[in-house]
Order: sequence, then C-alpha cells, then structure tokens
Amino acid sequence: MSKVNWENYASKGFFDELIAAPGKPRPEAAMLCQYLADLDAREISEHKTAAEVAIQLMGITFTVYTEGNMIDRAWPFDIVPRIIPLSEWQKTEAGLKQRVQALNMFIDDLYHDQKIIKDKVFPAEILQKSVNFRPQCVGVHPPHNVWAHICGSDLVRDKDGTLYVLEDNLRVPSGVSYMLENRNVTKRVMPELFAGGRIQPVDDYTSQLYDMLASMSPRPGDDPCIVILTPGIYNSAYYEHAYLAQQMGVEVVEGSDLVVGEDDCVYMRRIDGLSRVDVIYRRVDDMFIDPEVFNPESILGVRGLMRAWRKGNVALANAPGAGVADDKVVYAFVPAIIKYYLDQEPLLPNVPSYLCMFDKDREYVLANLDKLVVKPANESGGYGMLIGPHSTKKEREKFAELIKADPRNYMAQPTLSLSTSPTLCADGMEPRHVDLRPFILSGETPWVTTGGLTRVALTKGSLVVNSSQGGGSKDTWIVDLAGN
Repeated sequence: MSKVNWENYASKGFFDELIAAPGKPRPEAAMLCQYLADLDAREISEHKTAAEVAIQLMGITFTVYTEGNMIDRAWPFDIVPRIIPLSEWQKTEAGLKQRVQALNMFIDDLYHDQKIIKDKVFPAEILQKSVNFRPQCVGVHPPHNVWAHICGSDLVRDKDGTLYVLEDNLRVPSGVSYMLENRNVTKRVMPELFAGGRIQPVDDYTSQLYDMLASMSPRPGDDPCIVILTPGIYNSAYYEHAYLAQQMGVEVVEGSDLVVGEDDCVYMRRIDGLSRVDVIYRRVDDMFIDPEVFNPESILGVRGLMRAWRKGNVALANAPGAGVADDKVVYAFVPAIIKYYLDQEPLLPNVPSYLCMFDKDREYVLANLDKLVVKPANESGGYGMLIGPHSTKKEREKFAELIKADPRNYMAQPTLSLSTSPTLCADGMEPRHVDLRPFILSGETPWVTTGGLTRVALTKGSLVVNSSQGGGSKDTWIVDLAGN
C-alpha cells in the first residue's frame, strides 16, 4: 500500500464524489483529502487494519447465501468516506420527502377509491398484474394514512453530476444499521476529523424510529409495547434486527413468540404471562406474516395478525400491501404520481425508463439489449438483472425470450455512468462506483437520515454495489461548508 498522491488519481469519464480533477479535491472534501495525503504508507495500512479490527470486535456481519449455504461474513468496509455538501443534501432531503409523501398517498388511494386509475393517470392493467397488491388490505386506514413508514430510496449520480432516484424500497428495506455502524467505525479510525463540527451527525436515527413507531400505537401513552418481528437468526438481515432492537430498547420476537387473542389483540409470550403488543416493526414479507390470510404453511408469522391489524388493535410498519408501490414498473410513474397528488414537479428526477408492456418501448428494448439495463419488476438485491454492455449474446437472447413471455414484468433503463469515489485498494487509492441509500421515516411528519448508506462496487469496473454480490460500503459525510 502506497502513500496517497491525489495528482495520480483520476476517474476518467465519471463524476467523482471527492476529486474534481487530478490533484483538486472538491471543497467539501478538502479536509479529508489533505488528512489522507499527510499519512505515510504505514499509517494508511494501520488505519485499514484498525477498521477491520473494529468490525470484528463490534461483531458487524452480514449473511451471504451461496450454493445452498449461509455464510456469515465480516462487513466489507472502505475507510475513505463519501462526502456530500450540506447545501446539496438539503435539496435532496426535500425531494425524498416529496416523493415518499406522494407514494403513501398513491398506496392509500389504491386500497380505497383508486382515483388515479379512474382519472387515467395510472394504467389499471399494471395494478391488475401487480404481485404485491393485497386485496386483504382494501379499506384499511393505517395510522396517519401512512403505509410505507420506513423507505430506503436508492440514489445514483450520473457523469454530469445529476442525482437520480434509481428505485424506492417500500417493503422491508434494510441497511440502516450498517449506515450507523459505518460512522462508529470511522470515528474510531479517524476521530480527529470530527472535532470541527462540520460533519453532520447520524446517530439520532434510532430515536427518530422509536418515536415514529410509538406514534402509531392504538393505545396512546408514554410507553407503548413495540417489538421487531424477525424471520429468525438465519435471515441475512438478522444483525440489523438485533441491532435496532438493542438501540431502541425493544424486544426482537419471532412469530412463535406472539399470539392473537380472542379479543383480536396481539400478545407477546413472556415468562410471567401474556403482554399486549401495540406496534410491530415487521421484517417479514407480506406473504409470511399471517398463515390465516396468506401462505398457510408459513411458520414465520402470527395466525390472526391481519385480523388484529384490520381492527386497529395493533399497528404494523411497514403496512401489509405497501409493496404495491415497490415495483420497478410503478417507479416509472412516480413523477406523474407526484404531479397528481401534490400538484408539484418532482424535485428529484427518475432515471429515464422503458416499460416493456408498451409496444413501442418493448421494440426499442429488444433492439438495444446490449446498451440497456433490464430489470424484472419485483426482484431486489441486484438479482435477475441484465446489464447490457457487460452481457453475453446468450444472456441477451435469454432476456429477449423472458421479455416476450411476460412484458409487464420487465423495464429497462440506459446504463448510467455511476459516479465514483476514492477507495483504498491493494495498489493504493482507486475510483470505484457508488450509490446511496438514504432512509425516510414517515409518521405524523416525514424525516430523512443525514446522508445514508453508501454502497461501493469493490470490484474494478463493476456497477454492482450489493453486498450480497461482492459490494462493500463507506461512511457518508454530509459536510457543512459554512461550519466552523
């Protein structure tokens, strides 16, 4: 590992988050870049080792499913933060709040009057073929009319510096614990950089999450009973479930720990008897939360939970059925959804999209598979995608058949030139592609994390940032240039 020389660092053809040109850091990154340049090769190596030791001691892991096995791995972390100026972030935050407000109004409308369909702004056929629309949720009025209480929207920056929303995760979004732990690790490794007060804090997320969940309680009071419903210790996000529960001071429960009584209220089994539960932050997918209503073979959920929820005796976050808007085809309509419900222009742009259900779009996609990214409507984690420029002829032929067989299930977007950020590699500092997942909480009022989880493609040239497919992450700094 060598000493950092920013004169030798170049991210050709891409927008770099820290370095504007060789040897010229962006204003918000000047402090960090000078700090790193002042370190010798031994000190840089020591910083990297210190981060790895901290991750081991703190027990920060994630689970990878591979060839039928589950492997716990140490969280892959890069010590060089990604930096965004506060002035830009304030605009981004406003755009995220606008977006999630409109999406919640959209979900609520779909389960009630469906005005947006009657007014021909949103095609009925998309709803008819939605795998995440839940007829069992029709007519329900969740607290504050909010369905997606926790949203993780993925943002990407193109080569011209424009920040786009790539997708919205409204079912059971994960990753926020890693955002918080990334900051804890960075503070251990480079504590002196936080002394000036320019780097905005992120550690209020769990208190904001607790307050939002408490505001949903059907029994208003100072001490509602809140639990996190997990599929169990073998779930890939179990580390996060346990972390958030510990930080909020609430219980982690599995389906077998809960029971719905004859009064249609939910109770937690305790050593001293049953205790009523007010709010469930569920990390179990819709189809497994209640075998009475959904998958009858599920052992992950609670029989009768939907009855209790429909009667308003327990609050669920996120609400069942919120995933109807977590659909990559629905995504293409979000600018129209914002205009329809809020009568506003979107503050954050979508990536241009082609919907294969439309003949003209489908013809274009099939003719340009080598140039586009093709996504199925409801996959996540980077699975099931075709990245055209990196694909083989055989892969493109396979996707052409898939698209023709089920056009509604596929959409395509141009291959963006994802921004890069300096990343510490075996041969020194190199550019690697990044995205960003901020988290938006929606209760009585919306709230957005200060920055989010920056994911980084650790493989040179790769655009895949998902940790399940070899990606890592960085701390994300929102820097106040006007600060002291």
